Amino acid sequence: MDKNELQKLRELPIEGVAERLGLRVVHHKALCPFHADNHPSLSFKVSKNTYRCFVCGASGGPIDLVMKHLNLDFRAACRWLADEHNIILEEWKPQEVTTPLPHREGLGVSLYRYERFFEHPWLLPEAQKFLFEERRLDERVVRWCRLTSWKDRQGVPWLQIPYYDREGRLVGVQNRNLVRGALPRFRFPQGSQCGIYNLPVLNLLRPGEQLFITEGASDCWAMLSAGHKAIAIPSATLLSKKDIELLNSIYSPPSQGGEGGGSLFHMYPDRDAPGERLFLQLKEVLPSLVHHQLPPDCKDFSDYFLKRKISEK
Repeated sequence: MDKNELQKLRELPIEGVAERLGLRVVHHKALCPFHADNHPSLSFKVSKNTYRCFVCGASGGPIDLVMKHLNLDFRAACRWLADEHNIILEEWKPQEVTTPLPHREGLGVSLYRYERFFEHPWLLPEAQKFLFEERRLDERVVRWCRLTSWKDRQGVPWLQIPYYDREGRLVGVQNRNLVRGALPRFRFPQGSQCGIYNLPVLNLLRPGEQLFITEGASDCWAMLSAGHKAIAIPSATLLSKKDIELLNSIYSPPSQGGEGGGSLFHMYPDRDAPGERLFLQLKEVLPSLVHHQLPPDCKDFSDYFLKRKISEK
C-alpha cells in the first residue's frame, strides 16, 4: 500500500466513516462508542477530518476510528475502509501467466489477460446462488454484465465483475468475495480503473429516456433487472472530472456539446445518512438528478427489488 492509497483513505469524510460504522452523527457530534456515553461527547472537526472525545480522550482520523471501533489492526482497518468505499488498493498482485500475451492498444497487459474470462463467462454454484437465489437477478442482466467466477488457491469462490468504458474496452476488474462476512470483500487486479460501472448502456439510451444512478454494482444489477437503464458509481467523492463531464454531456443540448434528450437522471439513495449525502453531492454536479424515496423497510434498491420479487411469488 503506497502513500497515495493511504492518503485516499485518510481523506474519506470522517463523519461519513462514522455513519458507516453505525454511529448517528448530529451537528458534528455522536455518542462515543468507547465509553458509557449518555450525552454526545464524540466531536467531529470536518475542517481537519478528525474526531475527538472530550471525556475518554479517544481521537484520530478515519483509519484510527475504524481501528478502535472494530478492534482491527492498521492493515485490516485500511482494507475495511477500502471495501466500504470501493477504493482500489494495490496490495494484491495477479498471478503472472507463463504464456506471453500480446499487447492491445488502450489496454494494459495486466488487464488484457482477463479479457478471455469474460468472453465465455462461467458461474460457480456459489455465484449462481448469490446472483439468482439470493439477489433474484434477471439472467439477461448477468449475461449483459458478463459476470463470471473463479476460486483462488485456498478454495475461496469469487465473483469477477468487469468494468468497460463506453466503447466496450475493459478498463477494470473487481473481484467480490462470495463467502459472507469474509475479508477482504473485494480484490482489484493491478491496473484496474473502477470508476463508473456499466458505461456501455449509455449507447442504448433513447432521447428523453431515464437513466438511474446507483451506488455500487449490486444495486445497478437490481435496477437493470427491474427494467431500467442504470449506471453505478462507487461514491461521489471518487468521481473524476472526466466522469462528471461525461455524465453532464448525456442530456445536455447539442448546442452545448452534449447529446441532447432533455431527460433527467434518477436515483434511489440508500436509506441512511451516507446515502442521502451521496445524493446531495451528486446533485451539486448533476442538477437534473431526481430523488426517489425507498420504502421505510428497505435499506437500498437491491433490498427493495428483492422484496418485490418475493412478494410477486
